[in-house]
Amino acid sequence: MTDAQKDAFLWVDHEGNPVSCAEKVQILRENDAELRQALQDAFDDGVLMGVTPQAMLQTFQAMLSDLKSPFQGRAGEQSS
Repeated sequence: MTDAQKDAFLWVDHEGNPVSCAEKVQILRENDAELRQALQDAFDDGVLMGVTPQAMLQTFQAMLSDLKSPFQGRAGEQSS
């Protein structure tokens, strides 16, 4: 994802509206940058230790699939 794409990315609320609070958007952008760097570092480490890139991606995808919403089951939240 390019910097322009990152800047254009919109986080949406439970009603599908873009999150517009500047402070919230800033925190989301910082979290995004930190996670991207941590994932890249872990990916690089794994590949350097002999793990295939595909296996690393599958591991990350499994981790993402296991994420649970802290609000799951509450009104307006869809369960996966």
